[in-house]
Amino acid sequence: MKLRLTNVELPVLEGEEALPEQICARLNIPDSDLGPWRILRKSLDARNRYSLQFVYSVAVELKSDQVPEKLIQLPGVAAFEPKDFDDPPPGNQSLENRPVVVGSGPAGLLAAYYLAKRGYRPLVVERGQPVKERVPAIRDFDRGGKFQEQNNYLFGEGGAGCFSDGKLTCRMTGADVDWVLESFVDCGGRDSILYEQRPHLGSNKLPMICRNFRRKIEAAGGEYLFDCCVEGLIVRDGQIVGLQTSSGEIATHHVILGIGHSARDTYEMLHELGVPMIQKPFQLGLRIEQSQEQINAHKYGHSEYEQILGAADYTIVAKGQRDLYSFCMCAGGFVIPSVSEPGMFCTNGMSRSRHDTPYANSGLMVTLEPHEFGSPHPLAGMELQRKFERIAYELGRADYLCPIQSAESFLNPGSSSTSLPSSYERGVVLADLHAVLPDAVSKAIEIGLPLMDQKWRGDFLKNATLVGPEMRGSAPVRIDRDLKSRQTQGFQGLYPVGEGAGYAGGIITAAVDGLRSAREIVREFAAIGH
Repeated sequence: MKLRLTNVELPVLEGEEALPEQICARLNIPDSDLGPWRILRKSLDARNRYSLQFVYSVAVELKSDQVPEKLIQLPGVAAFEPKDFDDPPPGNQSLENRPVVVGSGPAGLLAAYYLAKRGYRPLVVERGQPVKERVPAIRDFDRGGKFQEQNNYLFGEGGAGCFSDGKLTCRMTGADVDWVLESFVDCGGRDSILYEQRPHLGSNKLPMICRNFRRKIEAAGGEYLFDCCVEGLIVRDGQIVGLQTSSGEIATHHVILGIGHSARDTYEMLHELGVPMIQKPFQLGLRIEQSQEQINAHKYGHSEYEQILGAADYTIVAKGQRDLYSFCMCAGGFVIPSVSEPGMFCTNGMSRSRHDTPYANSGLMVTLEPHEFGSPHPLAGMELQRKFERIAYELGRADYLCPIQSAESFLNPGSSSTSLPSSYERGVVLADLHAVLPDAVSKAIEIGLPLMDQKWRGDFLKNATLVGPEMRGSAPVRIDRDLKSRQTQGFQGLYPVGEGAGYAGGIITAAVDGLRSAREIVREFAAIGH
């Protein structure tokens, strides 16, 4: 019988080799009774910065088949029975054409990976280029080069997730999440992402991982079609029968639509075709940039903690009439452009696996509700994003420079600065960032920032700068789908998935969403030729 132990504590300065002793002490058993064990969860307790501790949940197998009842009655000890991964046998009816996956971001990638491993030979349609060509295009843009509409930080192999830090933090748990994390490990992620509280791959590692996914998909009979943008759906009697693309028509009855929340032209095409979609709340705001040394000093009481733990991160919320909260905090990272259309500008953040820049940055996000979009049109939230991204582009001298302002100046408009440091490589320009946000969002940030600074005893806003806007916190649209079949009514065979469809909010949740739709195809149909 296996047991699950929770709240097993170890001081940060002690290594994990001390865990067996702690486990035996908790269970009051001799070392000889302890069988195989593994870490299920590892988190950092930083409430006392002078005595940081790691807190573990572990699965333990005892050598004796008989587990004394008194062990299960101990605090934090329970029988461990992990849920089985739902891996259904294929349906009886064979697919007429191979399934098509639109988009190679997390949702599309894991959907294609699951289908490929089950023998369904998916075709992945990606509007951008492979990572080998994508990386130099991004580097060229950062250094002042021309913006490429189909090959940038948002479009190309791996989607926006490939260059948005690689955070795998997820509130979901269960066998589907485990399968996704194990798939990332199989394709080059380190083993510790299986149990870390805030697993992080790093933007420098993700291109290699995405390439490994592709190689495994292709080895299983799948195929990629790059530089191929979906321009229309071919529908007959309410059933998808094909796609119109920039590379020609593709015959298929099953389309997993993992377009991401920046494919605005695709949203417009779907709306024109009558695909049902509704407005949904979305998150927007600015990014705050601070000295990483300053964050470390606040979070860690001793310098030796930094040597063990690396660059410190944070999560912070200012509660009020409209909450302000940190989002996608990038320790030792960079501010990057999140641009999908010419003539517009938006920011995001990323960090390498080593978290080795002098800067920390994080989104400062506020939720905007549909009644604040200014129109009942399903794409009104998207148009609101465009409005403020155009303003930001003009403030950036029509050259994708990043508007920047000191936190002090944002809160006290009379103050000013002559120049401000930033990790944004292309260059920054001083601006009033109130201009790149709706008034309600500006007001929420004005109210929330001092509250955050109070929580940090004056350490949060010290020498901090703001850049923006940050408009892509989540999708302002949800594409309708049936709860059980996961298909869109009137468009049988269309499976909207991930962040772009409005059903996820990060790499793991998007990947799980894609997996679940792929699984429904397997549940209903056998692979071609079976």
